[in-house]
Amino acid sequence: MTVKLLHHTEEGPASAPALLLGPSLGTSLALWDEVAPELSAGHRVIRWDLPGHGGSAADLIRPGATVGDLAALVLELADALGVDRFAYAGVSLGGAVGLHLAVHHAERLTSLAVLCSSAHFGGEAPWRERADRVRREGLDGLAESADARWFTPGFSVPRLVRDHREADPAAYAACCDALAAFDLRDRLGAITVPTLLVAGRQDPATPPAHLREIADAVPAATLVELPGASHLAPAQCPREVLAALRAQLDGPPASGTAVRREVLGDAHVDRAQARQTPFTARFQDFISRYAWGEIWTDPTLSRRERSLITLTALVAHGHHDELALHVRAARRNGLTPEEIGAALLQTAVYCGVPAANSAFATAQRVLAEEDADRG
Repeated sequence: MTVKLLHHTEEGPASAPALLLGPSLGTSLALWDEVAPELSAGHRVIRWDLPGHGGSAADLIRPGATVGDLAALVLELADALGVDRFAYAGVSLGGAVGLHLAVHHAERLTSLAVLCSSAHFGGEAPWRERADRVRREGLDGLAESADARWFTPGFSVPRLVRDHREADPAAYAACCDALAAFDLRDRLGAITVPTLLVAGRQDPATPPAHLREIADAVPAATLVELPGASHLAPAQCPREVLAALRAQLDGPPASGTAVRREVLGDAHVDRAQARQTPFTARFQDFISRYAWGEIWTDPTLSRRERSLITLTALVAHGHHDELALHVRAARRNGLTPEEIGAALLQTAVYCGVPAANSAFATAQRVLAEEDADRG
Protein backbone atom coordinates (compact mmCIF):
# COMPACT_ATOMS: atom_id res chain seq x y z
CA MET A 1 0.00 0.00 0.00
CA THR A 2 1.36 3.40 -1.00
CA VAL A 3 1.54 5.98 1.78
CA LYS A 4 0.43 9.46 0.74
CA LEU A 5 3.15 11.93 1.71
CA LEU A 6 3.31 15.65 2.23
CA HIS A 7 4.26 17.47 -0.95
CA HIS A 8 7.92 18.42 -0.77
CA THR A 9 10.97 19.53 -2.71
CA GLU A 10 14.61 18.59 -2.27
CA GLU A 11 17.69 20.72 -2.91
CA GLY A 12 21.36 20.07 -2.32
CA PRO A 13 23.52 16.94 -2.25
CA ALA A 14 21.73 13.76 -1.24
CA SER A 15 24.75 12.80 0.87
CA ALA A 16 24.76 16.09 2.84
CA PRO A 17 23.22 16.45 6.32
CA ALA A 18 19.45 16.72 6.05
CA LEU A 19 17.58 19.93 6.92
CA LEU A 20 13.77 20.01 6.94
CA LEU A 21 12.02 23.38 6.56
CA GLY A 22 8.44 23.82 7.77
CA PRO A 23 5.97 26.51 6.60
CA SER A 24 3.54 28.84 8.31
CA LEU A 25 -0.23 28.43 8.20
CA GLY A 26 -1.61 29.75 4.92
CA THR A 27 1.70 29.63 3.07
CA SER A 28 3.59 27.01 1.09
CA LEU A 29 7.17 25.86 0.78
CA ALA A 30 7.68 29.05 -1.27
CA LEU A 31 8.07 30.78 2.09
CA TRP A 32 11.69 29.56 2.00
CA ASP A 33 12.44 30.56 -1.60
CA GLU A 34 15.03 33.18 -0.63
CA VAL A 35 16.76 31.03 1.98
CA ALA A 36 16.67 27.36 0.96
CA PRO A 37 18.88 27.61 -2.16
CA GLU A 38 21.68 29.14 -0.08
CA LEU A 39 21.38 26.51 2.63
CA SER A 40 21.43 23.74 0.03
CA ALA A 41 25.12 24.38 -0.66
CA GLY A 42 25.95 22.33 2.44
CA HIS A 43 22.70 20.55 3.29
CA ARG A 44 20.10 18.28 1.80
CA VAL A 45 17.25 20.76 2.16
CA ILE A 46 13.74 19.28 2.24
CA ARG A 47 10.84 21.73 2.18
CA TRP A 48 7.30 20.51 2.79
CA ASP A 49 3.75 21.85 2.43
CA LEU A 50 1.05 21.68 5.07
CA PRO A 51 -1.97 19.53 4.17
CA GLY A 52 -4.23 21.39 1.76
CA HIS A 53 -1.53 23.99 1.11
CA GLY A 54 0.72 24.20 -1.93
CA GLY A 55 0.94 20.72 -3.40
CA SER A 56 -0.07 18.66 -0.34
CA ALA A 57 -3.34 16.75 -0.41
CA ALA A 58 -6.10 18.16 1.79
CA ASP A 59 -7.19 14.74 3.05
CA LEU A 60 -3.92 14.29 4.95
CA ILE A 61 -5.60 16.13 7.83
CA ARG A 62 -9.01 15.96 9.50
CA PRO A 63 -11.06 18.23 11.77
CA GLY A 64 -9.75 18.17 15.33
CA ALA A 65 -6.19 17.57 14.19
CA THR A 66 -3.23 18.27 16.48
CA VAL A 67 0.30 19.49 15.97
CA GLY A 68 1.33 15.94 16.86
CA ASP A 69 -0.58 14.72 13.79
CA LEU A 70 1.37 17.14 11.60
CA ALA A 71 4.63 16.06 13.21
CA ALA A 72 3.76 12.44 12.42
CA LEU A 73 3.33 13.39 8.75
CA VAL A 74 6.77 15.03 8.79
CA LEU A 75 8.32 11.90 10.26
CA GLU A 76 6.57 9.76 7.64
CA LEU A 77 8.10 11.99 4.97
CA ALA A 78 11.57 11.73 6.52
CA ASP A 79 11.28 7.95 6.76
CA ALA A 80 10.15 7.66 3.14
CA LEU A 81 13.17 9.72 2.05
CA GLY A 82 15.57 7.61 4.10
CA VAL A 83 16.34 10.42 6.53
CA ASP A 84 16.97 9.15 10.05
CA ARG A 85 18.23 12.30 11.77
CA PHE A 86 17.83 15.85 10.57
CA ALA A 87 18.07 19.50 11.49
CA TYR A 88 14.71 21.23 11.53
CA ALA A 89 13.58 24.83 11.08
CA GLY A 90 9.97 25.99 10.97
CA VAL A 91 7.92 29.17 10.93
CA SER A 92 4.82 29.68 13.12
CA LEU A 93 2.81 26.42 12.81
CA GLY A 94 5.91 24.87 11.23
CA GLY A 95 7.84 25.99 14.30
CA ALA A 96 5.26 24.39 16.58
CA VAL A 97 5.82 21.12 14.70
CA GLY A 98 9.54 21.51 15.45
CA LEU A 99 8.88 22.02 19.16
CA HIS A 100 6.69 18.91 19.22
CA LEU A 101 9.44 16.90 17.54
CA ALA A 102 12.02 18.19 20.02
CA VAL A 103 9.85 17.18 22.98
CA HIS A 104 8.55 13.84 21.71
CA HIS A 105 11.11 12.69 19.11
CA ALA A 106 14.38 14.29 20.17
CA GLU A 107 16.32 11.30 18.88
CA ARG A 108 15.44 12.35 15.31
CA LEU A 109 16.71 15.93 15.57
CA THR A 110 20.25 17.23 15.35
CA SER A 111 19.15 20.83 15.93
CA LEU A 112 16.01 22.95 16.04
CA ALA A 113 15.22 26.47 14.81
CA VAL A 114 11.86 27.99 15.73
CA LEU A 115 11.00 31.16 13.81
CA CYS A 116 8.17 33.58 14.56
CA SER A 117 6.34 30.93 16.54
CA SER A 118 5.23 30.07 20.06
CA ALA A 119 4.81 27.31 22.61
CA HIS A 120 1.13 28.33 22.65
CA PHE A 121 -0.87 30.55 20.32
CA GLY A 122 -3.10 32.64 22.53
CA GLY A 123 -5.63 30.08 23.67
CA GLU A 124 -8.26 28.00 21.95
CA ALA A 125 -11.07 30.48 21.36
CA PRO A 126 -9.55 32.66 18.59
CA TRP A 127 -8.46 29.61 16.59
CA ARG A 128 -11.77 27.79 17.01
CA GLU A 129 -13.51 30.96 15.80
CA ARG A 130 -11.19 31.24 12.80
CA ALA A 131 -11.70 27.57 11.94
CA ASP A 132 -15.51 28.00 12.06
CA ARG A 133 -15.33 31.14 9.92
CA VAL A 134 -13.17 29.46 7.27
CA ARG A 135 -15.48 26.44 7.15
CA ARG A 136 -18.41 28.82 6.57
CA GLU A 137 -16.89 31.49 4.32
CA GLY A 138 -13.70 30.11 2.78
CA LEU A 139 -10.38 31.91 2.72
CA ASP A 140 -10.91 34.99 0.55
CA GLY A 141 -11.63 37.26 3.49
CA LEU A 142 -8.61 36.15 5.48
CA ALA A 143 -6.38 36.41 2.43
CA GLU A 144 -7.34 40.07 2.09
CA SER A 145 -5.72 40.79 5.48
CA ALA A 146 -2.70 38.54 4.98
CA ASP A 147 -0.24 41.37 4.29
CA ALA A 148 -1.17 43.12 7.54
CA ARG A 149 -0.78 39.90 9.55
CA TRP A 150 2.40 38.74 7.85
CA PHE A 151 4.47 41.76 6.87
CA THR A 152 5.33 45.31 7.86
CA PRO A 153 3.46 48.08 5.99
CA GLY A 154 4.43 48.41 2.34
CA PHE A 155 5.92 44.92 2.02
CA SER A 156 4.26 41.91 0.38
CA VAL A 157 5.02 38.63 -1.34
CA PRO A 158 2.15 38.10 -3.81
CA ARG A 159 3.00 34.44 -4.30
CA LEU A 160 2.42 33.73 -0.61
CA VAL A 161 -0.81 35.73 -0.51
CA ARG A 162 -2.01 33.71 -3.50
CA ASP A 163 -1.08 30.49 -1.70
CA HIS A 164 -3.21 31.65 1.24
CA ARG A 165 -6.21 32.31 -0.97
CA GLU A 166 -5.84 28.98 -2.80
CA ALA A 167 -5.40 26.76 0.27
CA ASP A 168 -8.10 24.20 0.95
CA PRO A 169 -10.51 25.72 3.52
CA ALA A 170 -11.21 22.43 5.31
CA ALA A 171 -7.51 21.62 5.67
CA TYR A 172 -6.75 25.20 6.75
CA ALA A 173 -9.48 24.97 9.39
CA ALA A 174 -8.06 21.66 10.63
CA CYS A 175 -4.66 23.35 11.00
CA CYS A 176 -6.42 26.03 13.07
CA ASP A 177 -7.76 23.21 15.26
CA ALA A 178 -4.16 22.07 15.77
CA LEU A 179 -3.06 25.56 16.81
CA ALA A 180 -6.02 25.85 19.18
CA ALA A 181 -5.02 22.71 21.06
CA PHE A 182 -1.27 23.39 21.10
CA ASP A 183 0.44 24.26 24.39
CA LEU A 184 3.89 22.94 25.25
CA ARG A 185 4.87 25.50 27.86
CA ASP A 186 5.17 22.90 30.61
CA ARG A 187 7.43 20.68 28.45
CA LEU A 188 9.97 23.21 27.17
CA GLY A 189 12.51 22.41 29.87
CA ALA A 190 12.76 18.85 28.52
CA ILE A 191 14.12 20.00 25.14
CA THR A 192 17.76 18.97 24.85
CA VAL A 193 18.60 19.58 21.18
CA PRO A 194 20.49 22.78 20.27
CA THR A 195 17.73 25.35 19.80
CA LEU A 196 17.59 28.68 17.98
CA LEU A 197 14.68 31.07 18.40
CA VAL A 198 14.13 33.85 15.84
CA ALA A 199 11.65 36.64 16.56
CA GLY A 200 10.44 39.45 14.33
CA ARG A 201 10.24 42.59 16.42
CA GLN A 202 7.23 43.81 14.40
CA ASP A 203 5.42 40.47 14.50
CA PRO A 204 1.79 40.92 15.66
CA ALA A 205 0.96 37.21 15.53
CA THR A 206 3.79 35.82 17.69
CA PRO A 207 5.49 38.84 19.28
CA PRO A 208 9.06 38.54 20.58
CA ALA A 209 7.75 37.83 24.09
CA HIS A 210 6.56 34.42 22.84
CA LEU A 211 10.05 33.51 21.64
CA ARG A 212 11.65 34.89 24.82
CA GLU A 213 9.38 32.61 26.83
CA ILE A 214 10.75 29.61 24.93
CA ALA A 215 14.34 30.88 25.17
CA ASP A 216 14.03 31.27 28.94
CA ALA A 217 12.74 27.71 29.36
CA VAL A 218 14.86 25.71 26.89
CA PRO A 219 18.34 25.02 28.27
CA ALA A 220 21.09 26.89 26.38
CA ALA A 221 18.71 28.19 23.70
CA THR A 222 19.80 31.12 21.53
CA LEU A 223 17.42 34.00 20.80
CA VAL A 224 17.78 36.34 17.81
CA GLU A 225 15.43 39.30 17.34
CA LEU A 226 15.20 40.82 13.88
CA PRO A 227 14.42 44.55 13.69
CA GLY A 228 11.97 45.36 10.94
CA ALA A 229 10.73 41.80 10.55
CA SER A 230 7.14 40.74 10.96
CA HIS A 231 5.63 37.24 11.01
CA LEU A 232 7.14 35.71 7.86
CA ALA A 233 10.77 36.58 8.51
CA PRO A 234 12.30 34.20 5.91
CA ALA A 235 10.40 36.04 3.17
CA GLN A 236 10.89 39.57 4.50
CA CYS A 237 14.42 39.35 5.95
CA PRO A 238 16.05 36.38 4.19
CA ARG A 239 19.65 37.53 4.65
CA GLU A 240 19.24 37.91 8.40
CA VAL A 241 17.43 34.58 8.72
CA LEU A 242 20.09 32.91 6.60
CA ALA A 243 22.87 34.27 8.82
CA ALA A 244 21.11 33.04 11.97
CA LEU A 245 20.48 29.58 10.51
CA ARG A 246 24.03 29.22 9.25
CA ALA A 247 25.36 30.01 12.71
CA GLN A 248 22.97 27.42 14.15
CA LEU A 249 23.76 24.71 11.60
CA ASP A 250 27.49 25.26 11.12
CA GLY A 251 28.50 26.77 14.45
CA PRO A 252 29.85 30.26 15.02
CA PRO A 253 32.63 31.31 12.66
CA ALA A 254 36.14 30.89 14.01
CA SER A 255 38.26 33.94 14.63
CA GLY A 256 40.06 34.25 11.32
CA THR A 257 42.47 36.84 12.66
CA ALA A 258 43.49 34.57 15.54
CA VAL A 259 44.14 31.62 13.20
CA ARG A 260 46.04 33.87 10.80
CA ARG A 261 48.30 34.98 13.66
CA GLU A 262 48.87 31.40 14.81
CA VAL A 263 49.90 30.24 11.34
CA LEU A 264 51.71 33.26 9.89
CA GLY A 265 52.94 34.89 13.08
CA ASP A 266 52.17 38.17 14.80
CA ALA A 267 54.87 40.12 12.99
CA HIS A 268 53.46 39.40 9.54
CA VAL A 269 49.87 40.13 10.52
CA ASP A 270 50.90 43.33 12.31
CA ARG A 271 52.72 44.49 9.16
CA ALA A 272 49.74 43.65 6.97
CA GLN A 273 47.39 45.57 9.24
CA ALA A 274 49.75 48.54 9.43
CA ARG A 275 49.81 48.72 5.62
CA GLN A 276 46.03 48.48 5.35
CA THR A 277 44.27 51.38 3.63
CA PRO A 278 40.60 52.04 2.86
CA PHE A 279 41.37 50.62 -0.60
CA THR A 280 42.68 47.29 0.76
CA ALA A 281 40.47 46.99 3.86
CA ARG A 282 37.80 44.83 2.26
CA PHE A 283 40.43 42.48 0.82
CA GLN A 284 42.07 42.08 4.25
CA ASP A 285 38.66 41.38 5.77
CA PHE A 286 37.98 38.81 3.03
CA ILE A 287 41.24 37.01 3.77
CA SER A 288 40.60 36.91 7.51
CA ARG A 289 37.00 35.75 7.25
CA TYR A 290 37.18 33.35 4.32
CA ALA A 291 40.73 31.99 4.02
CA TRP A 292 41.54 31.96 7.73
CA GLY A 293 38.10 31.90 9.38
CA GLU A 294 36.59 29.16 7.16
CA ILE A 295 39.17 27.28 5.08
CA TRP A 296 42.06 27.02 7.56
CA THR A 297 39.66 26.15 10.41
CA ASP A 298 37.94 23.30 8.56
CA PRO A 299 38.82 20.23 10.68
CA THR A 300 38.76 17.88 7.67
CA LEU A 301 42.47 18.51 7.12
CA SER A 302 45.13 19.16 9.75
CA ARG A 303 47.23 22.30 9.62
CA ARG A 304 50.22 20.17 8.64
CA GLU A 305 48.30 18.86 5.65
CA ARG A 306 47.12 22.33 4.71
CA SER A 307 50.70 23.60 4.81
CA LEU A 308 51.82 20.84 2.44
CA ILE A 309 49.03 21.69 0.00
CA THR A 310 49.74 25.40 0.23
CA LEU A 311 53.45 24.96 -0.43
CA THR A 312 52.70 22.91 -3.53
CA ALA A 313 50.21 25.46 -4.87
CA LEU A 314 52.60 28.35 -4.33
CA VAL A 315 55.42 26.52 -6.13
CA ALA A 316 53.11 25.71 -9.05
CA HIS A 317 52.21 29.35 -9.52
CA GLY A 318 55.65 30.79 -8.80
CA HIS A 319 54.54 32.88 -5.82
CA HIS A 320 57.97 32.98 -4.17
CA ASP A 321 57.27 35.75 -1.65
CA GLU A 322 54.22 33.87 -0.41
CA LEU A 323 56.23 30.66 -0.48
CA ALA A 324 58.78 32.10 1.95
CA LEU A 325 55.94 33.16 4.24
CA HIS A 326 54.40 29.68 4.16
CA VAL A 327 57.67 27.86 4.69
CA ARG A 328 57.78 29.68 8.02
CA ALA A 329 54.12 28.82 8.57
CA ALA A 330 54.83 25.16 7.79
CA ARG A 331 57.46 25.07 10.52
CA ARG A 332 54.92 26.57 12.97
CA ASN A 333 52.46 23.89 11.89
CA GLY A 334 54.92 21.14 12.80
CA LEU A 335 56.60 20.24 9.51
CA THR A 336 60.29 19.40 9.70
CA PRO A 337 62.83 20.72 7.18
CA GLU A 338 63.02 17.19 5.79
CA GLU A 339 59.26 17.07 5.23
CA ILE A 340 59.31 20.48 3.56
CA GLY A 341 62.14 19.27 1.33
CA ALA A 342 60.19 16.13 0.42
CA ALA A 343 57.19 18.25 -0.53
CA LEU A 344 59.32 20.47 -2.75
CA LEU A 345 60.92 17.42 -4.36
CA GLN A 346 57.41 16.21 -5.20
CA THR A 347 56.78 19.52 -6.97
CA ALA A 348 59.76 18.89 -9.24
CA VAL A 349 57.80 15.99 -10.75
CA TYR A 350 54.41 17.66 -11.03
CA CYS A 351 55.19 21.40 -11.28
CA GLY A 352 58.51 21.27 -13.13
CA VAL A 353 62.19 21.28 -12.20
CA PRO A 354 62.71 25.05 -12.71
CA ALA A 355 59.81 25.82 -10.36
CA ALA A 356 61.16 23.39 -7.76
CA ASN A 357 64.67 24.80 -8.16
CA SER A 358 63.46 28.30 -7.29
CA ALA A 359 61.37 26.90 -4.46
CA PHE A 360 64.32 25.06 -2.93
CA ALA A 361 66.35 28.28 -3.03
CA THR A 362 63.61 30.21 -1.27
CA ALA A 363 63.03 27.48 1.35
CA GLN A 364 66.76 27.09 2.00
CA ARG A 365 67.09 30.80 2.66
CA VAL A 366 64.14 30.83 5.06
CA LEU A 367 65.27 27.76 6.97
CA ALA A 368 68.79 29.22 7.28
CA GLU A 369 67.36 32.45 8.66
CA GLU A 370 65.35 30.45 11.21
CA ASP A 371 68.48 28.55 12.25
CA ALA A 372 70.34 31.83 12.65
CA ASP A 373 67.52 33.31 14.74
CA ARG A 374 67.54 30.26 17.02
CA GLY A 375 71.31 30.37 17.31
